[in-house]
Amino acid sequence: METRRVFFAEVLFSGRVQGVGFRWRTLKIAQEFDVAGTVRNLSDGRVLLCAEGAERDVAAFVSAVEEEMKTFIRGVEKRTGTREASAAGFSVAG
Repeated sequence: METRRVFFAEVLFSGRVQGVGFRWRTLKIAQEFDVAGTVRNLSDGRVLLCAEGAERDVAAFVSAVEEEMKTFIRGVEKRTGTREASAAGFSVAG
């Protein structure tokens, strides 16, 4: 059985990103792109977005989230690469 490799992005957003609808807006934006993954609040006040799919789709999705939520974001840390596909659909976690 062949494994499917996908592009992924793990993005940490800092700023006033909790308690402002960040995760739910991210979920809504995800529905506009062919991506899978999760978005979750972290105990340190940041939000972690994990997305996978075609590189173009993931990049456009992350950019759309950054644009939509720019008034709340003060910092962004990204890690990208390729890996075996591990997600199905997009959801709010935690």
